[in-house]
Amino acid sequence: MKISFANLSQPTSGAVVIFALEGRKLTDSALQLDKATKGSIGRAMKASRFNGKKGQTLHILAPERSKLGRVLLIGLGKPKDLDDQVWQRAGGAAYAGLANTGMSAVSVLLDGVDGSSVKAGDAAANLAYGANLRSYRFDKYKTQLKDNAKPSVKTMKVLSRATAAARKAYTPLSKIADGVVMTRDLVSEPPNVLYPETLANRCKELTKLGVKVQILGEAQMKRLGMGALLGVGQGSIRESKMVVMQWNGGAAKDQPVAFVGKGVTFDTGGISLKPGAGMEDMKWDMGGSGVVIGLMKALAGRKVKANVVGVVGLVENMPDGNAQRPGDIVTTMSGQTIEILNTDAEGRLVLADALYYTIDRFAPKFVVNLATLTGAIIISLGNEYAGMFSNNDQLCDRLSSAGDQVSEKVWRMPMGDAYDKMINSQVADMQNIGGRAGGSITAAQLLQRFVGKTPWVHLDIAGVTWSKKDAPTVPKGGTAFGVRLLERLVSNHYEK
Repeated sequence: MKISFANLSQPTSGAVVIFALEGRKLTDSALQLDKATKGSIGRAMKASRFNGKKGQTLHILAPERSKLGRVLLIGLGKPKDLDDQVWQRAGGAAYAGLANTGMSAVSVLLDGVDGSSVKAGDAAANLAYGANLRSYRFDKYKTQLKDNAKPSVKTMKVLSRATAAARKAYTPLSKIADGVVMTRDLVSEPPNVLYPETLANRCKELTKLGVKVQILGEAQMKRLGMGALLGVGQGSIRESKMVVMQWNGGAAKDQPVAFVGKGVTFDTGGISLKPGAGMEDMKWDMGGSGVVIGLMKALAGRKVKANVVGVVGLVENMPDGNAQRPGDIVTTMSGQTIEILNTDAEGRLVLADALYYTIDRFAPKFVVNLATLTGAIIISLGNEYAGMFSNNDQLCDRLSSAGDQVSEKVWRMPMGDAYDKMINSQVADMQNIGGRAGGSITAAQLLQRFVGKTPWVHLDIAGVTWSKKDAPTVPKGGTAFGVRLLERLVSNHYEK
């Protein structure tokens, strides 16, 4: 879908989106359209339960004395509650409400709203951003789609009195959307297409934006002593990889900020084989790496003024004759040893080496790792929040605030010595599981053993990486949860 901005005027064809505040109070442009159509909008509201509350929609077909195909009325709620997210959700509702109606051109009439702190240009930009995010589709492998199964909307024109400001505000938002789209694409790809080598090659695309990309193969990682990461991938015919991405947008002397992602491109569980039902979902066990890659695209795309490092450990966990066994002991790059009790607790092994490597090489201000790490976090938090574990209160507070600002919410989970003792091993420095109780926490405790005193956050995104239902700006499928969250963290606190 092509999105554009133009000066406010009354369209004469296609589909039109207008707005109402709570109490059925139409905006100025909506009032004008109501007058031009002999009160058809007002009559439609009275004949429905539409009250203008936030998120409500009302379709009006072929309004009287008009050549318009249809009008979509969207509720905004109370003026004082209007913020960027409300406008983003309105944009998502505009697209979703008209995508399959047969209409190809959509005009959005956007007025400034008295009593709102959001300027008209920012409102228009955020509406377009929300529509952009909601319009995502992954249908590249559908070869027999009929026309009536494809979205009909081709263009969306946002009409306002702040066109120049809208275009300026939308430019960086569109770059963030590009990062979100990349992550969703990666997470959605099938595992026969996306595996360590091909995912590493996708990272190379970022060089066009000025990102430095280095790919480490198994020989290099072996020399570095990454026995934990390499142990996970040894049962696969696919060579494991580690990709290091660097964006140098700050001063040369500035410490970088770092993001590390788990990239298990398919997880069978290894010798500790998962049940067959639902195993197809394990294509998105590389979701953490997908977020880091998409984040680097977003930050580089808008030329963020900060030094940023993204590291992803890419493996495939397979039950081959050469696969890692329960009872094996591996030596990590840090020199610490891990007893393998369950080969399906593999993500923490990948991250142990990736985290240590990142901190050892780059000495970052902080490091955030993301991983679809445990099913236990879904039991704890469902599909609404990511689990957050950390050794630093300030970093947690900043992430929580950023999450609230972009509707990607995180919930801090406890850590402590009692949990840490649960992963002590009788034959090695630690074991890779601590039992059923507190499974997400003991996984985080293992990771903490590899970060030292560096400010660190572990985000367990197992419950929020894939959605089976639509949300206002997130169609069902890969969510790219974390791209907007971490972009906002950087822009709020670390960009000069």
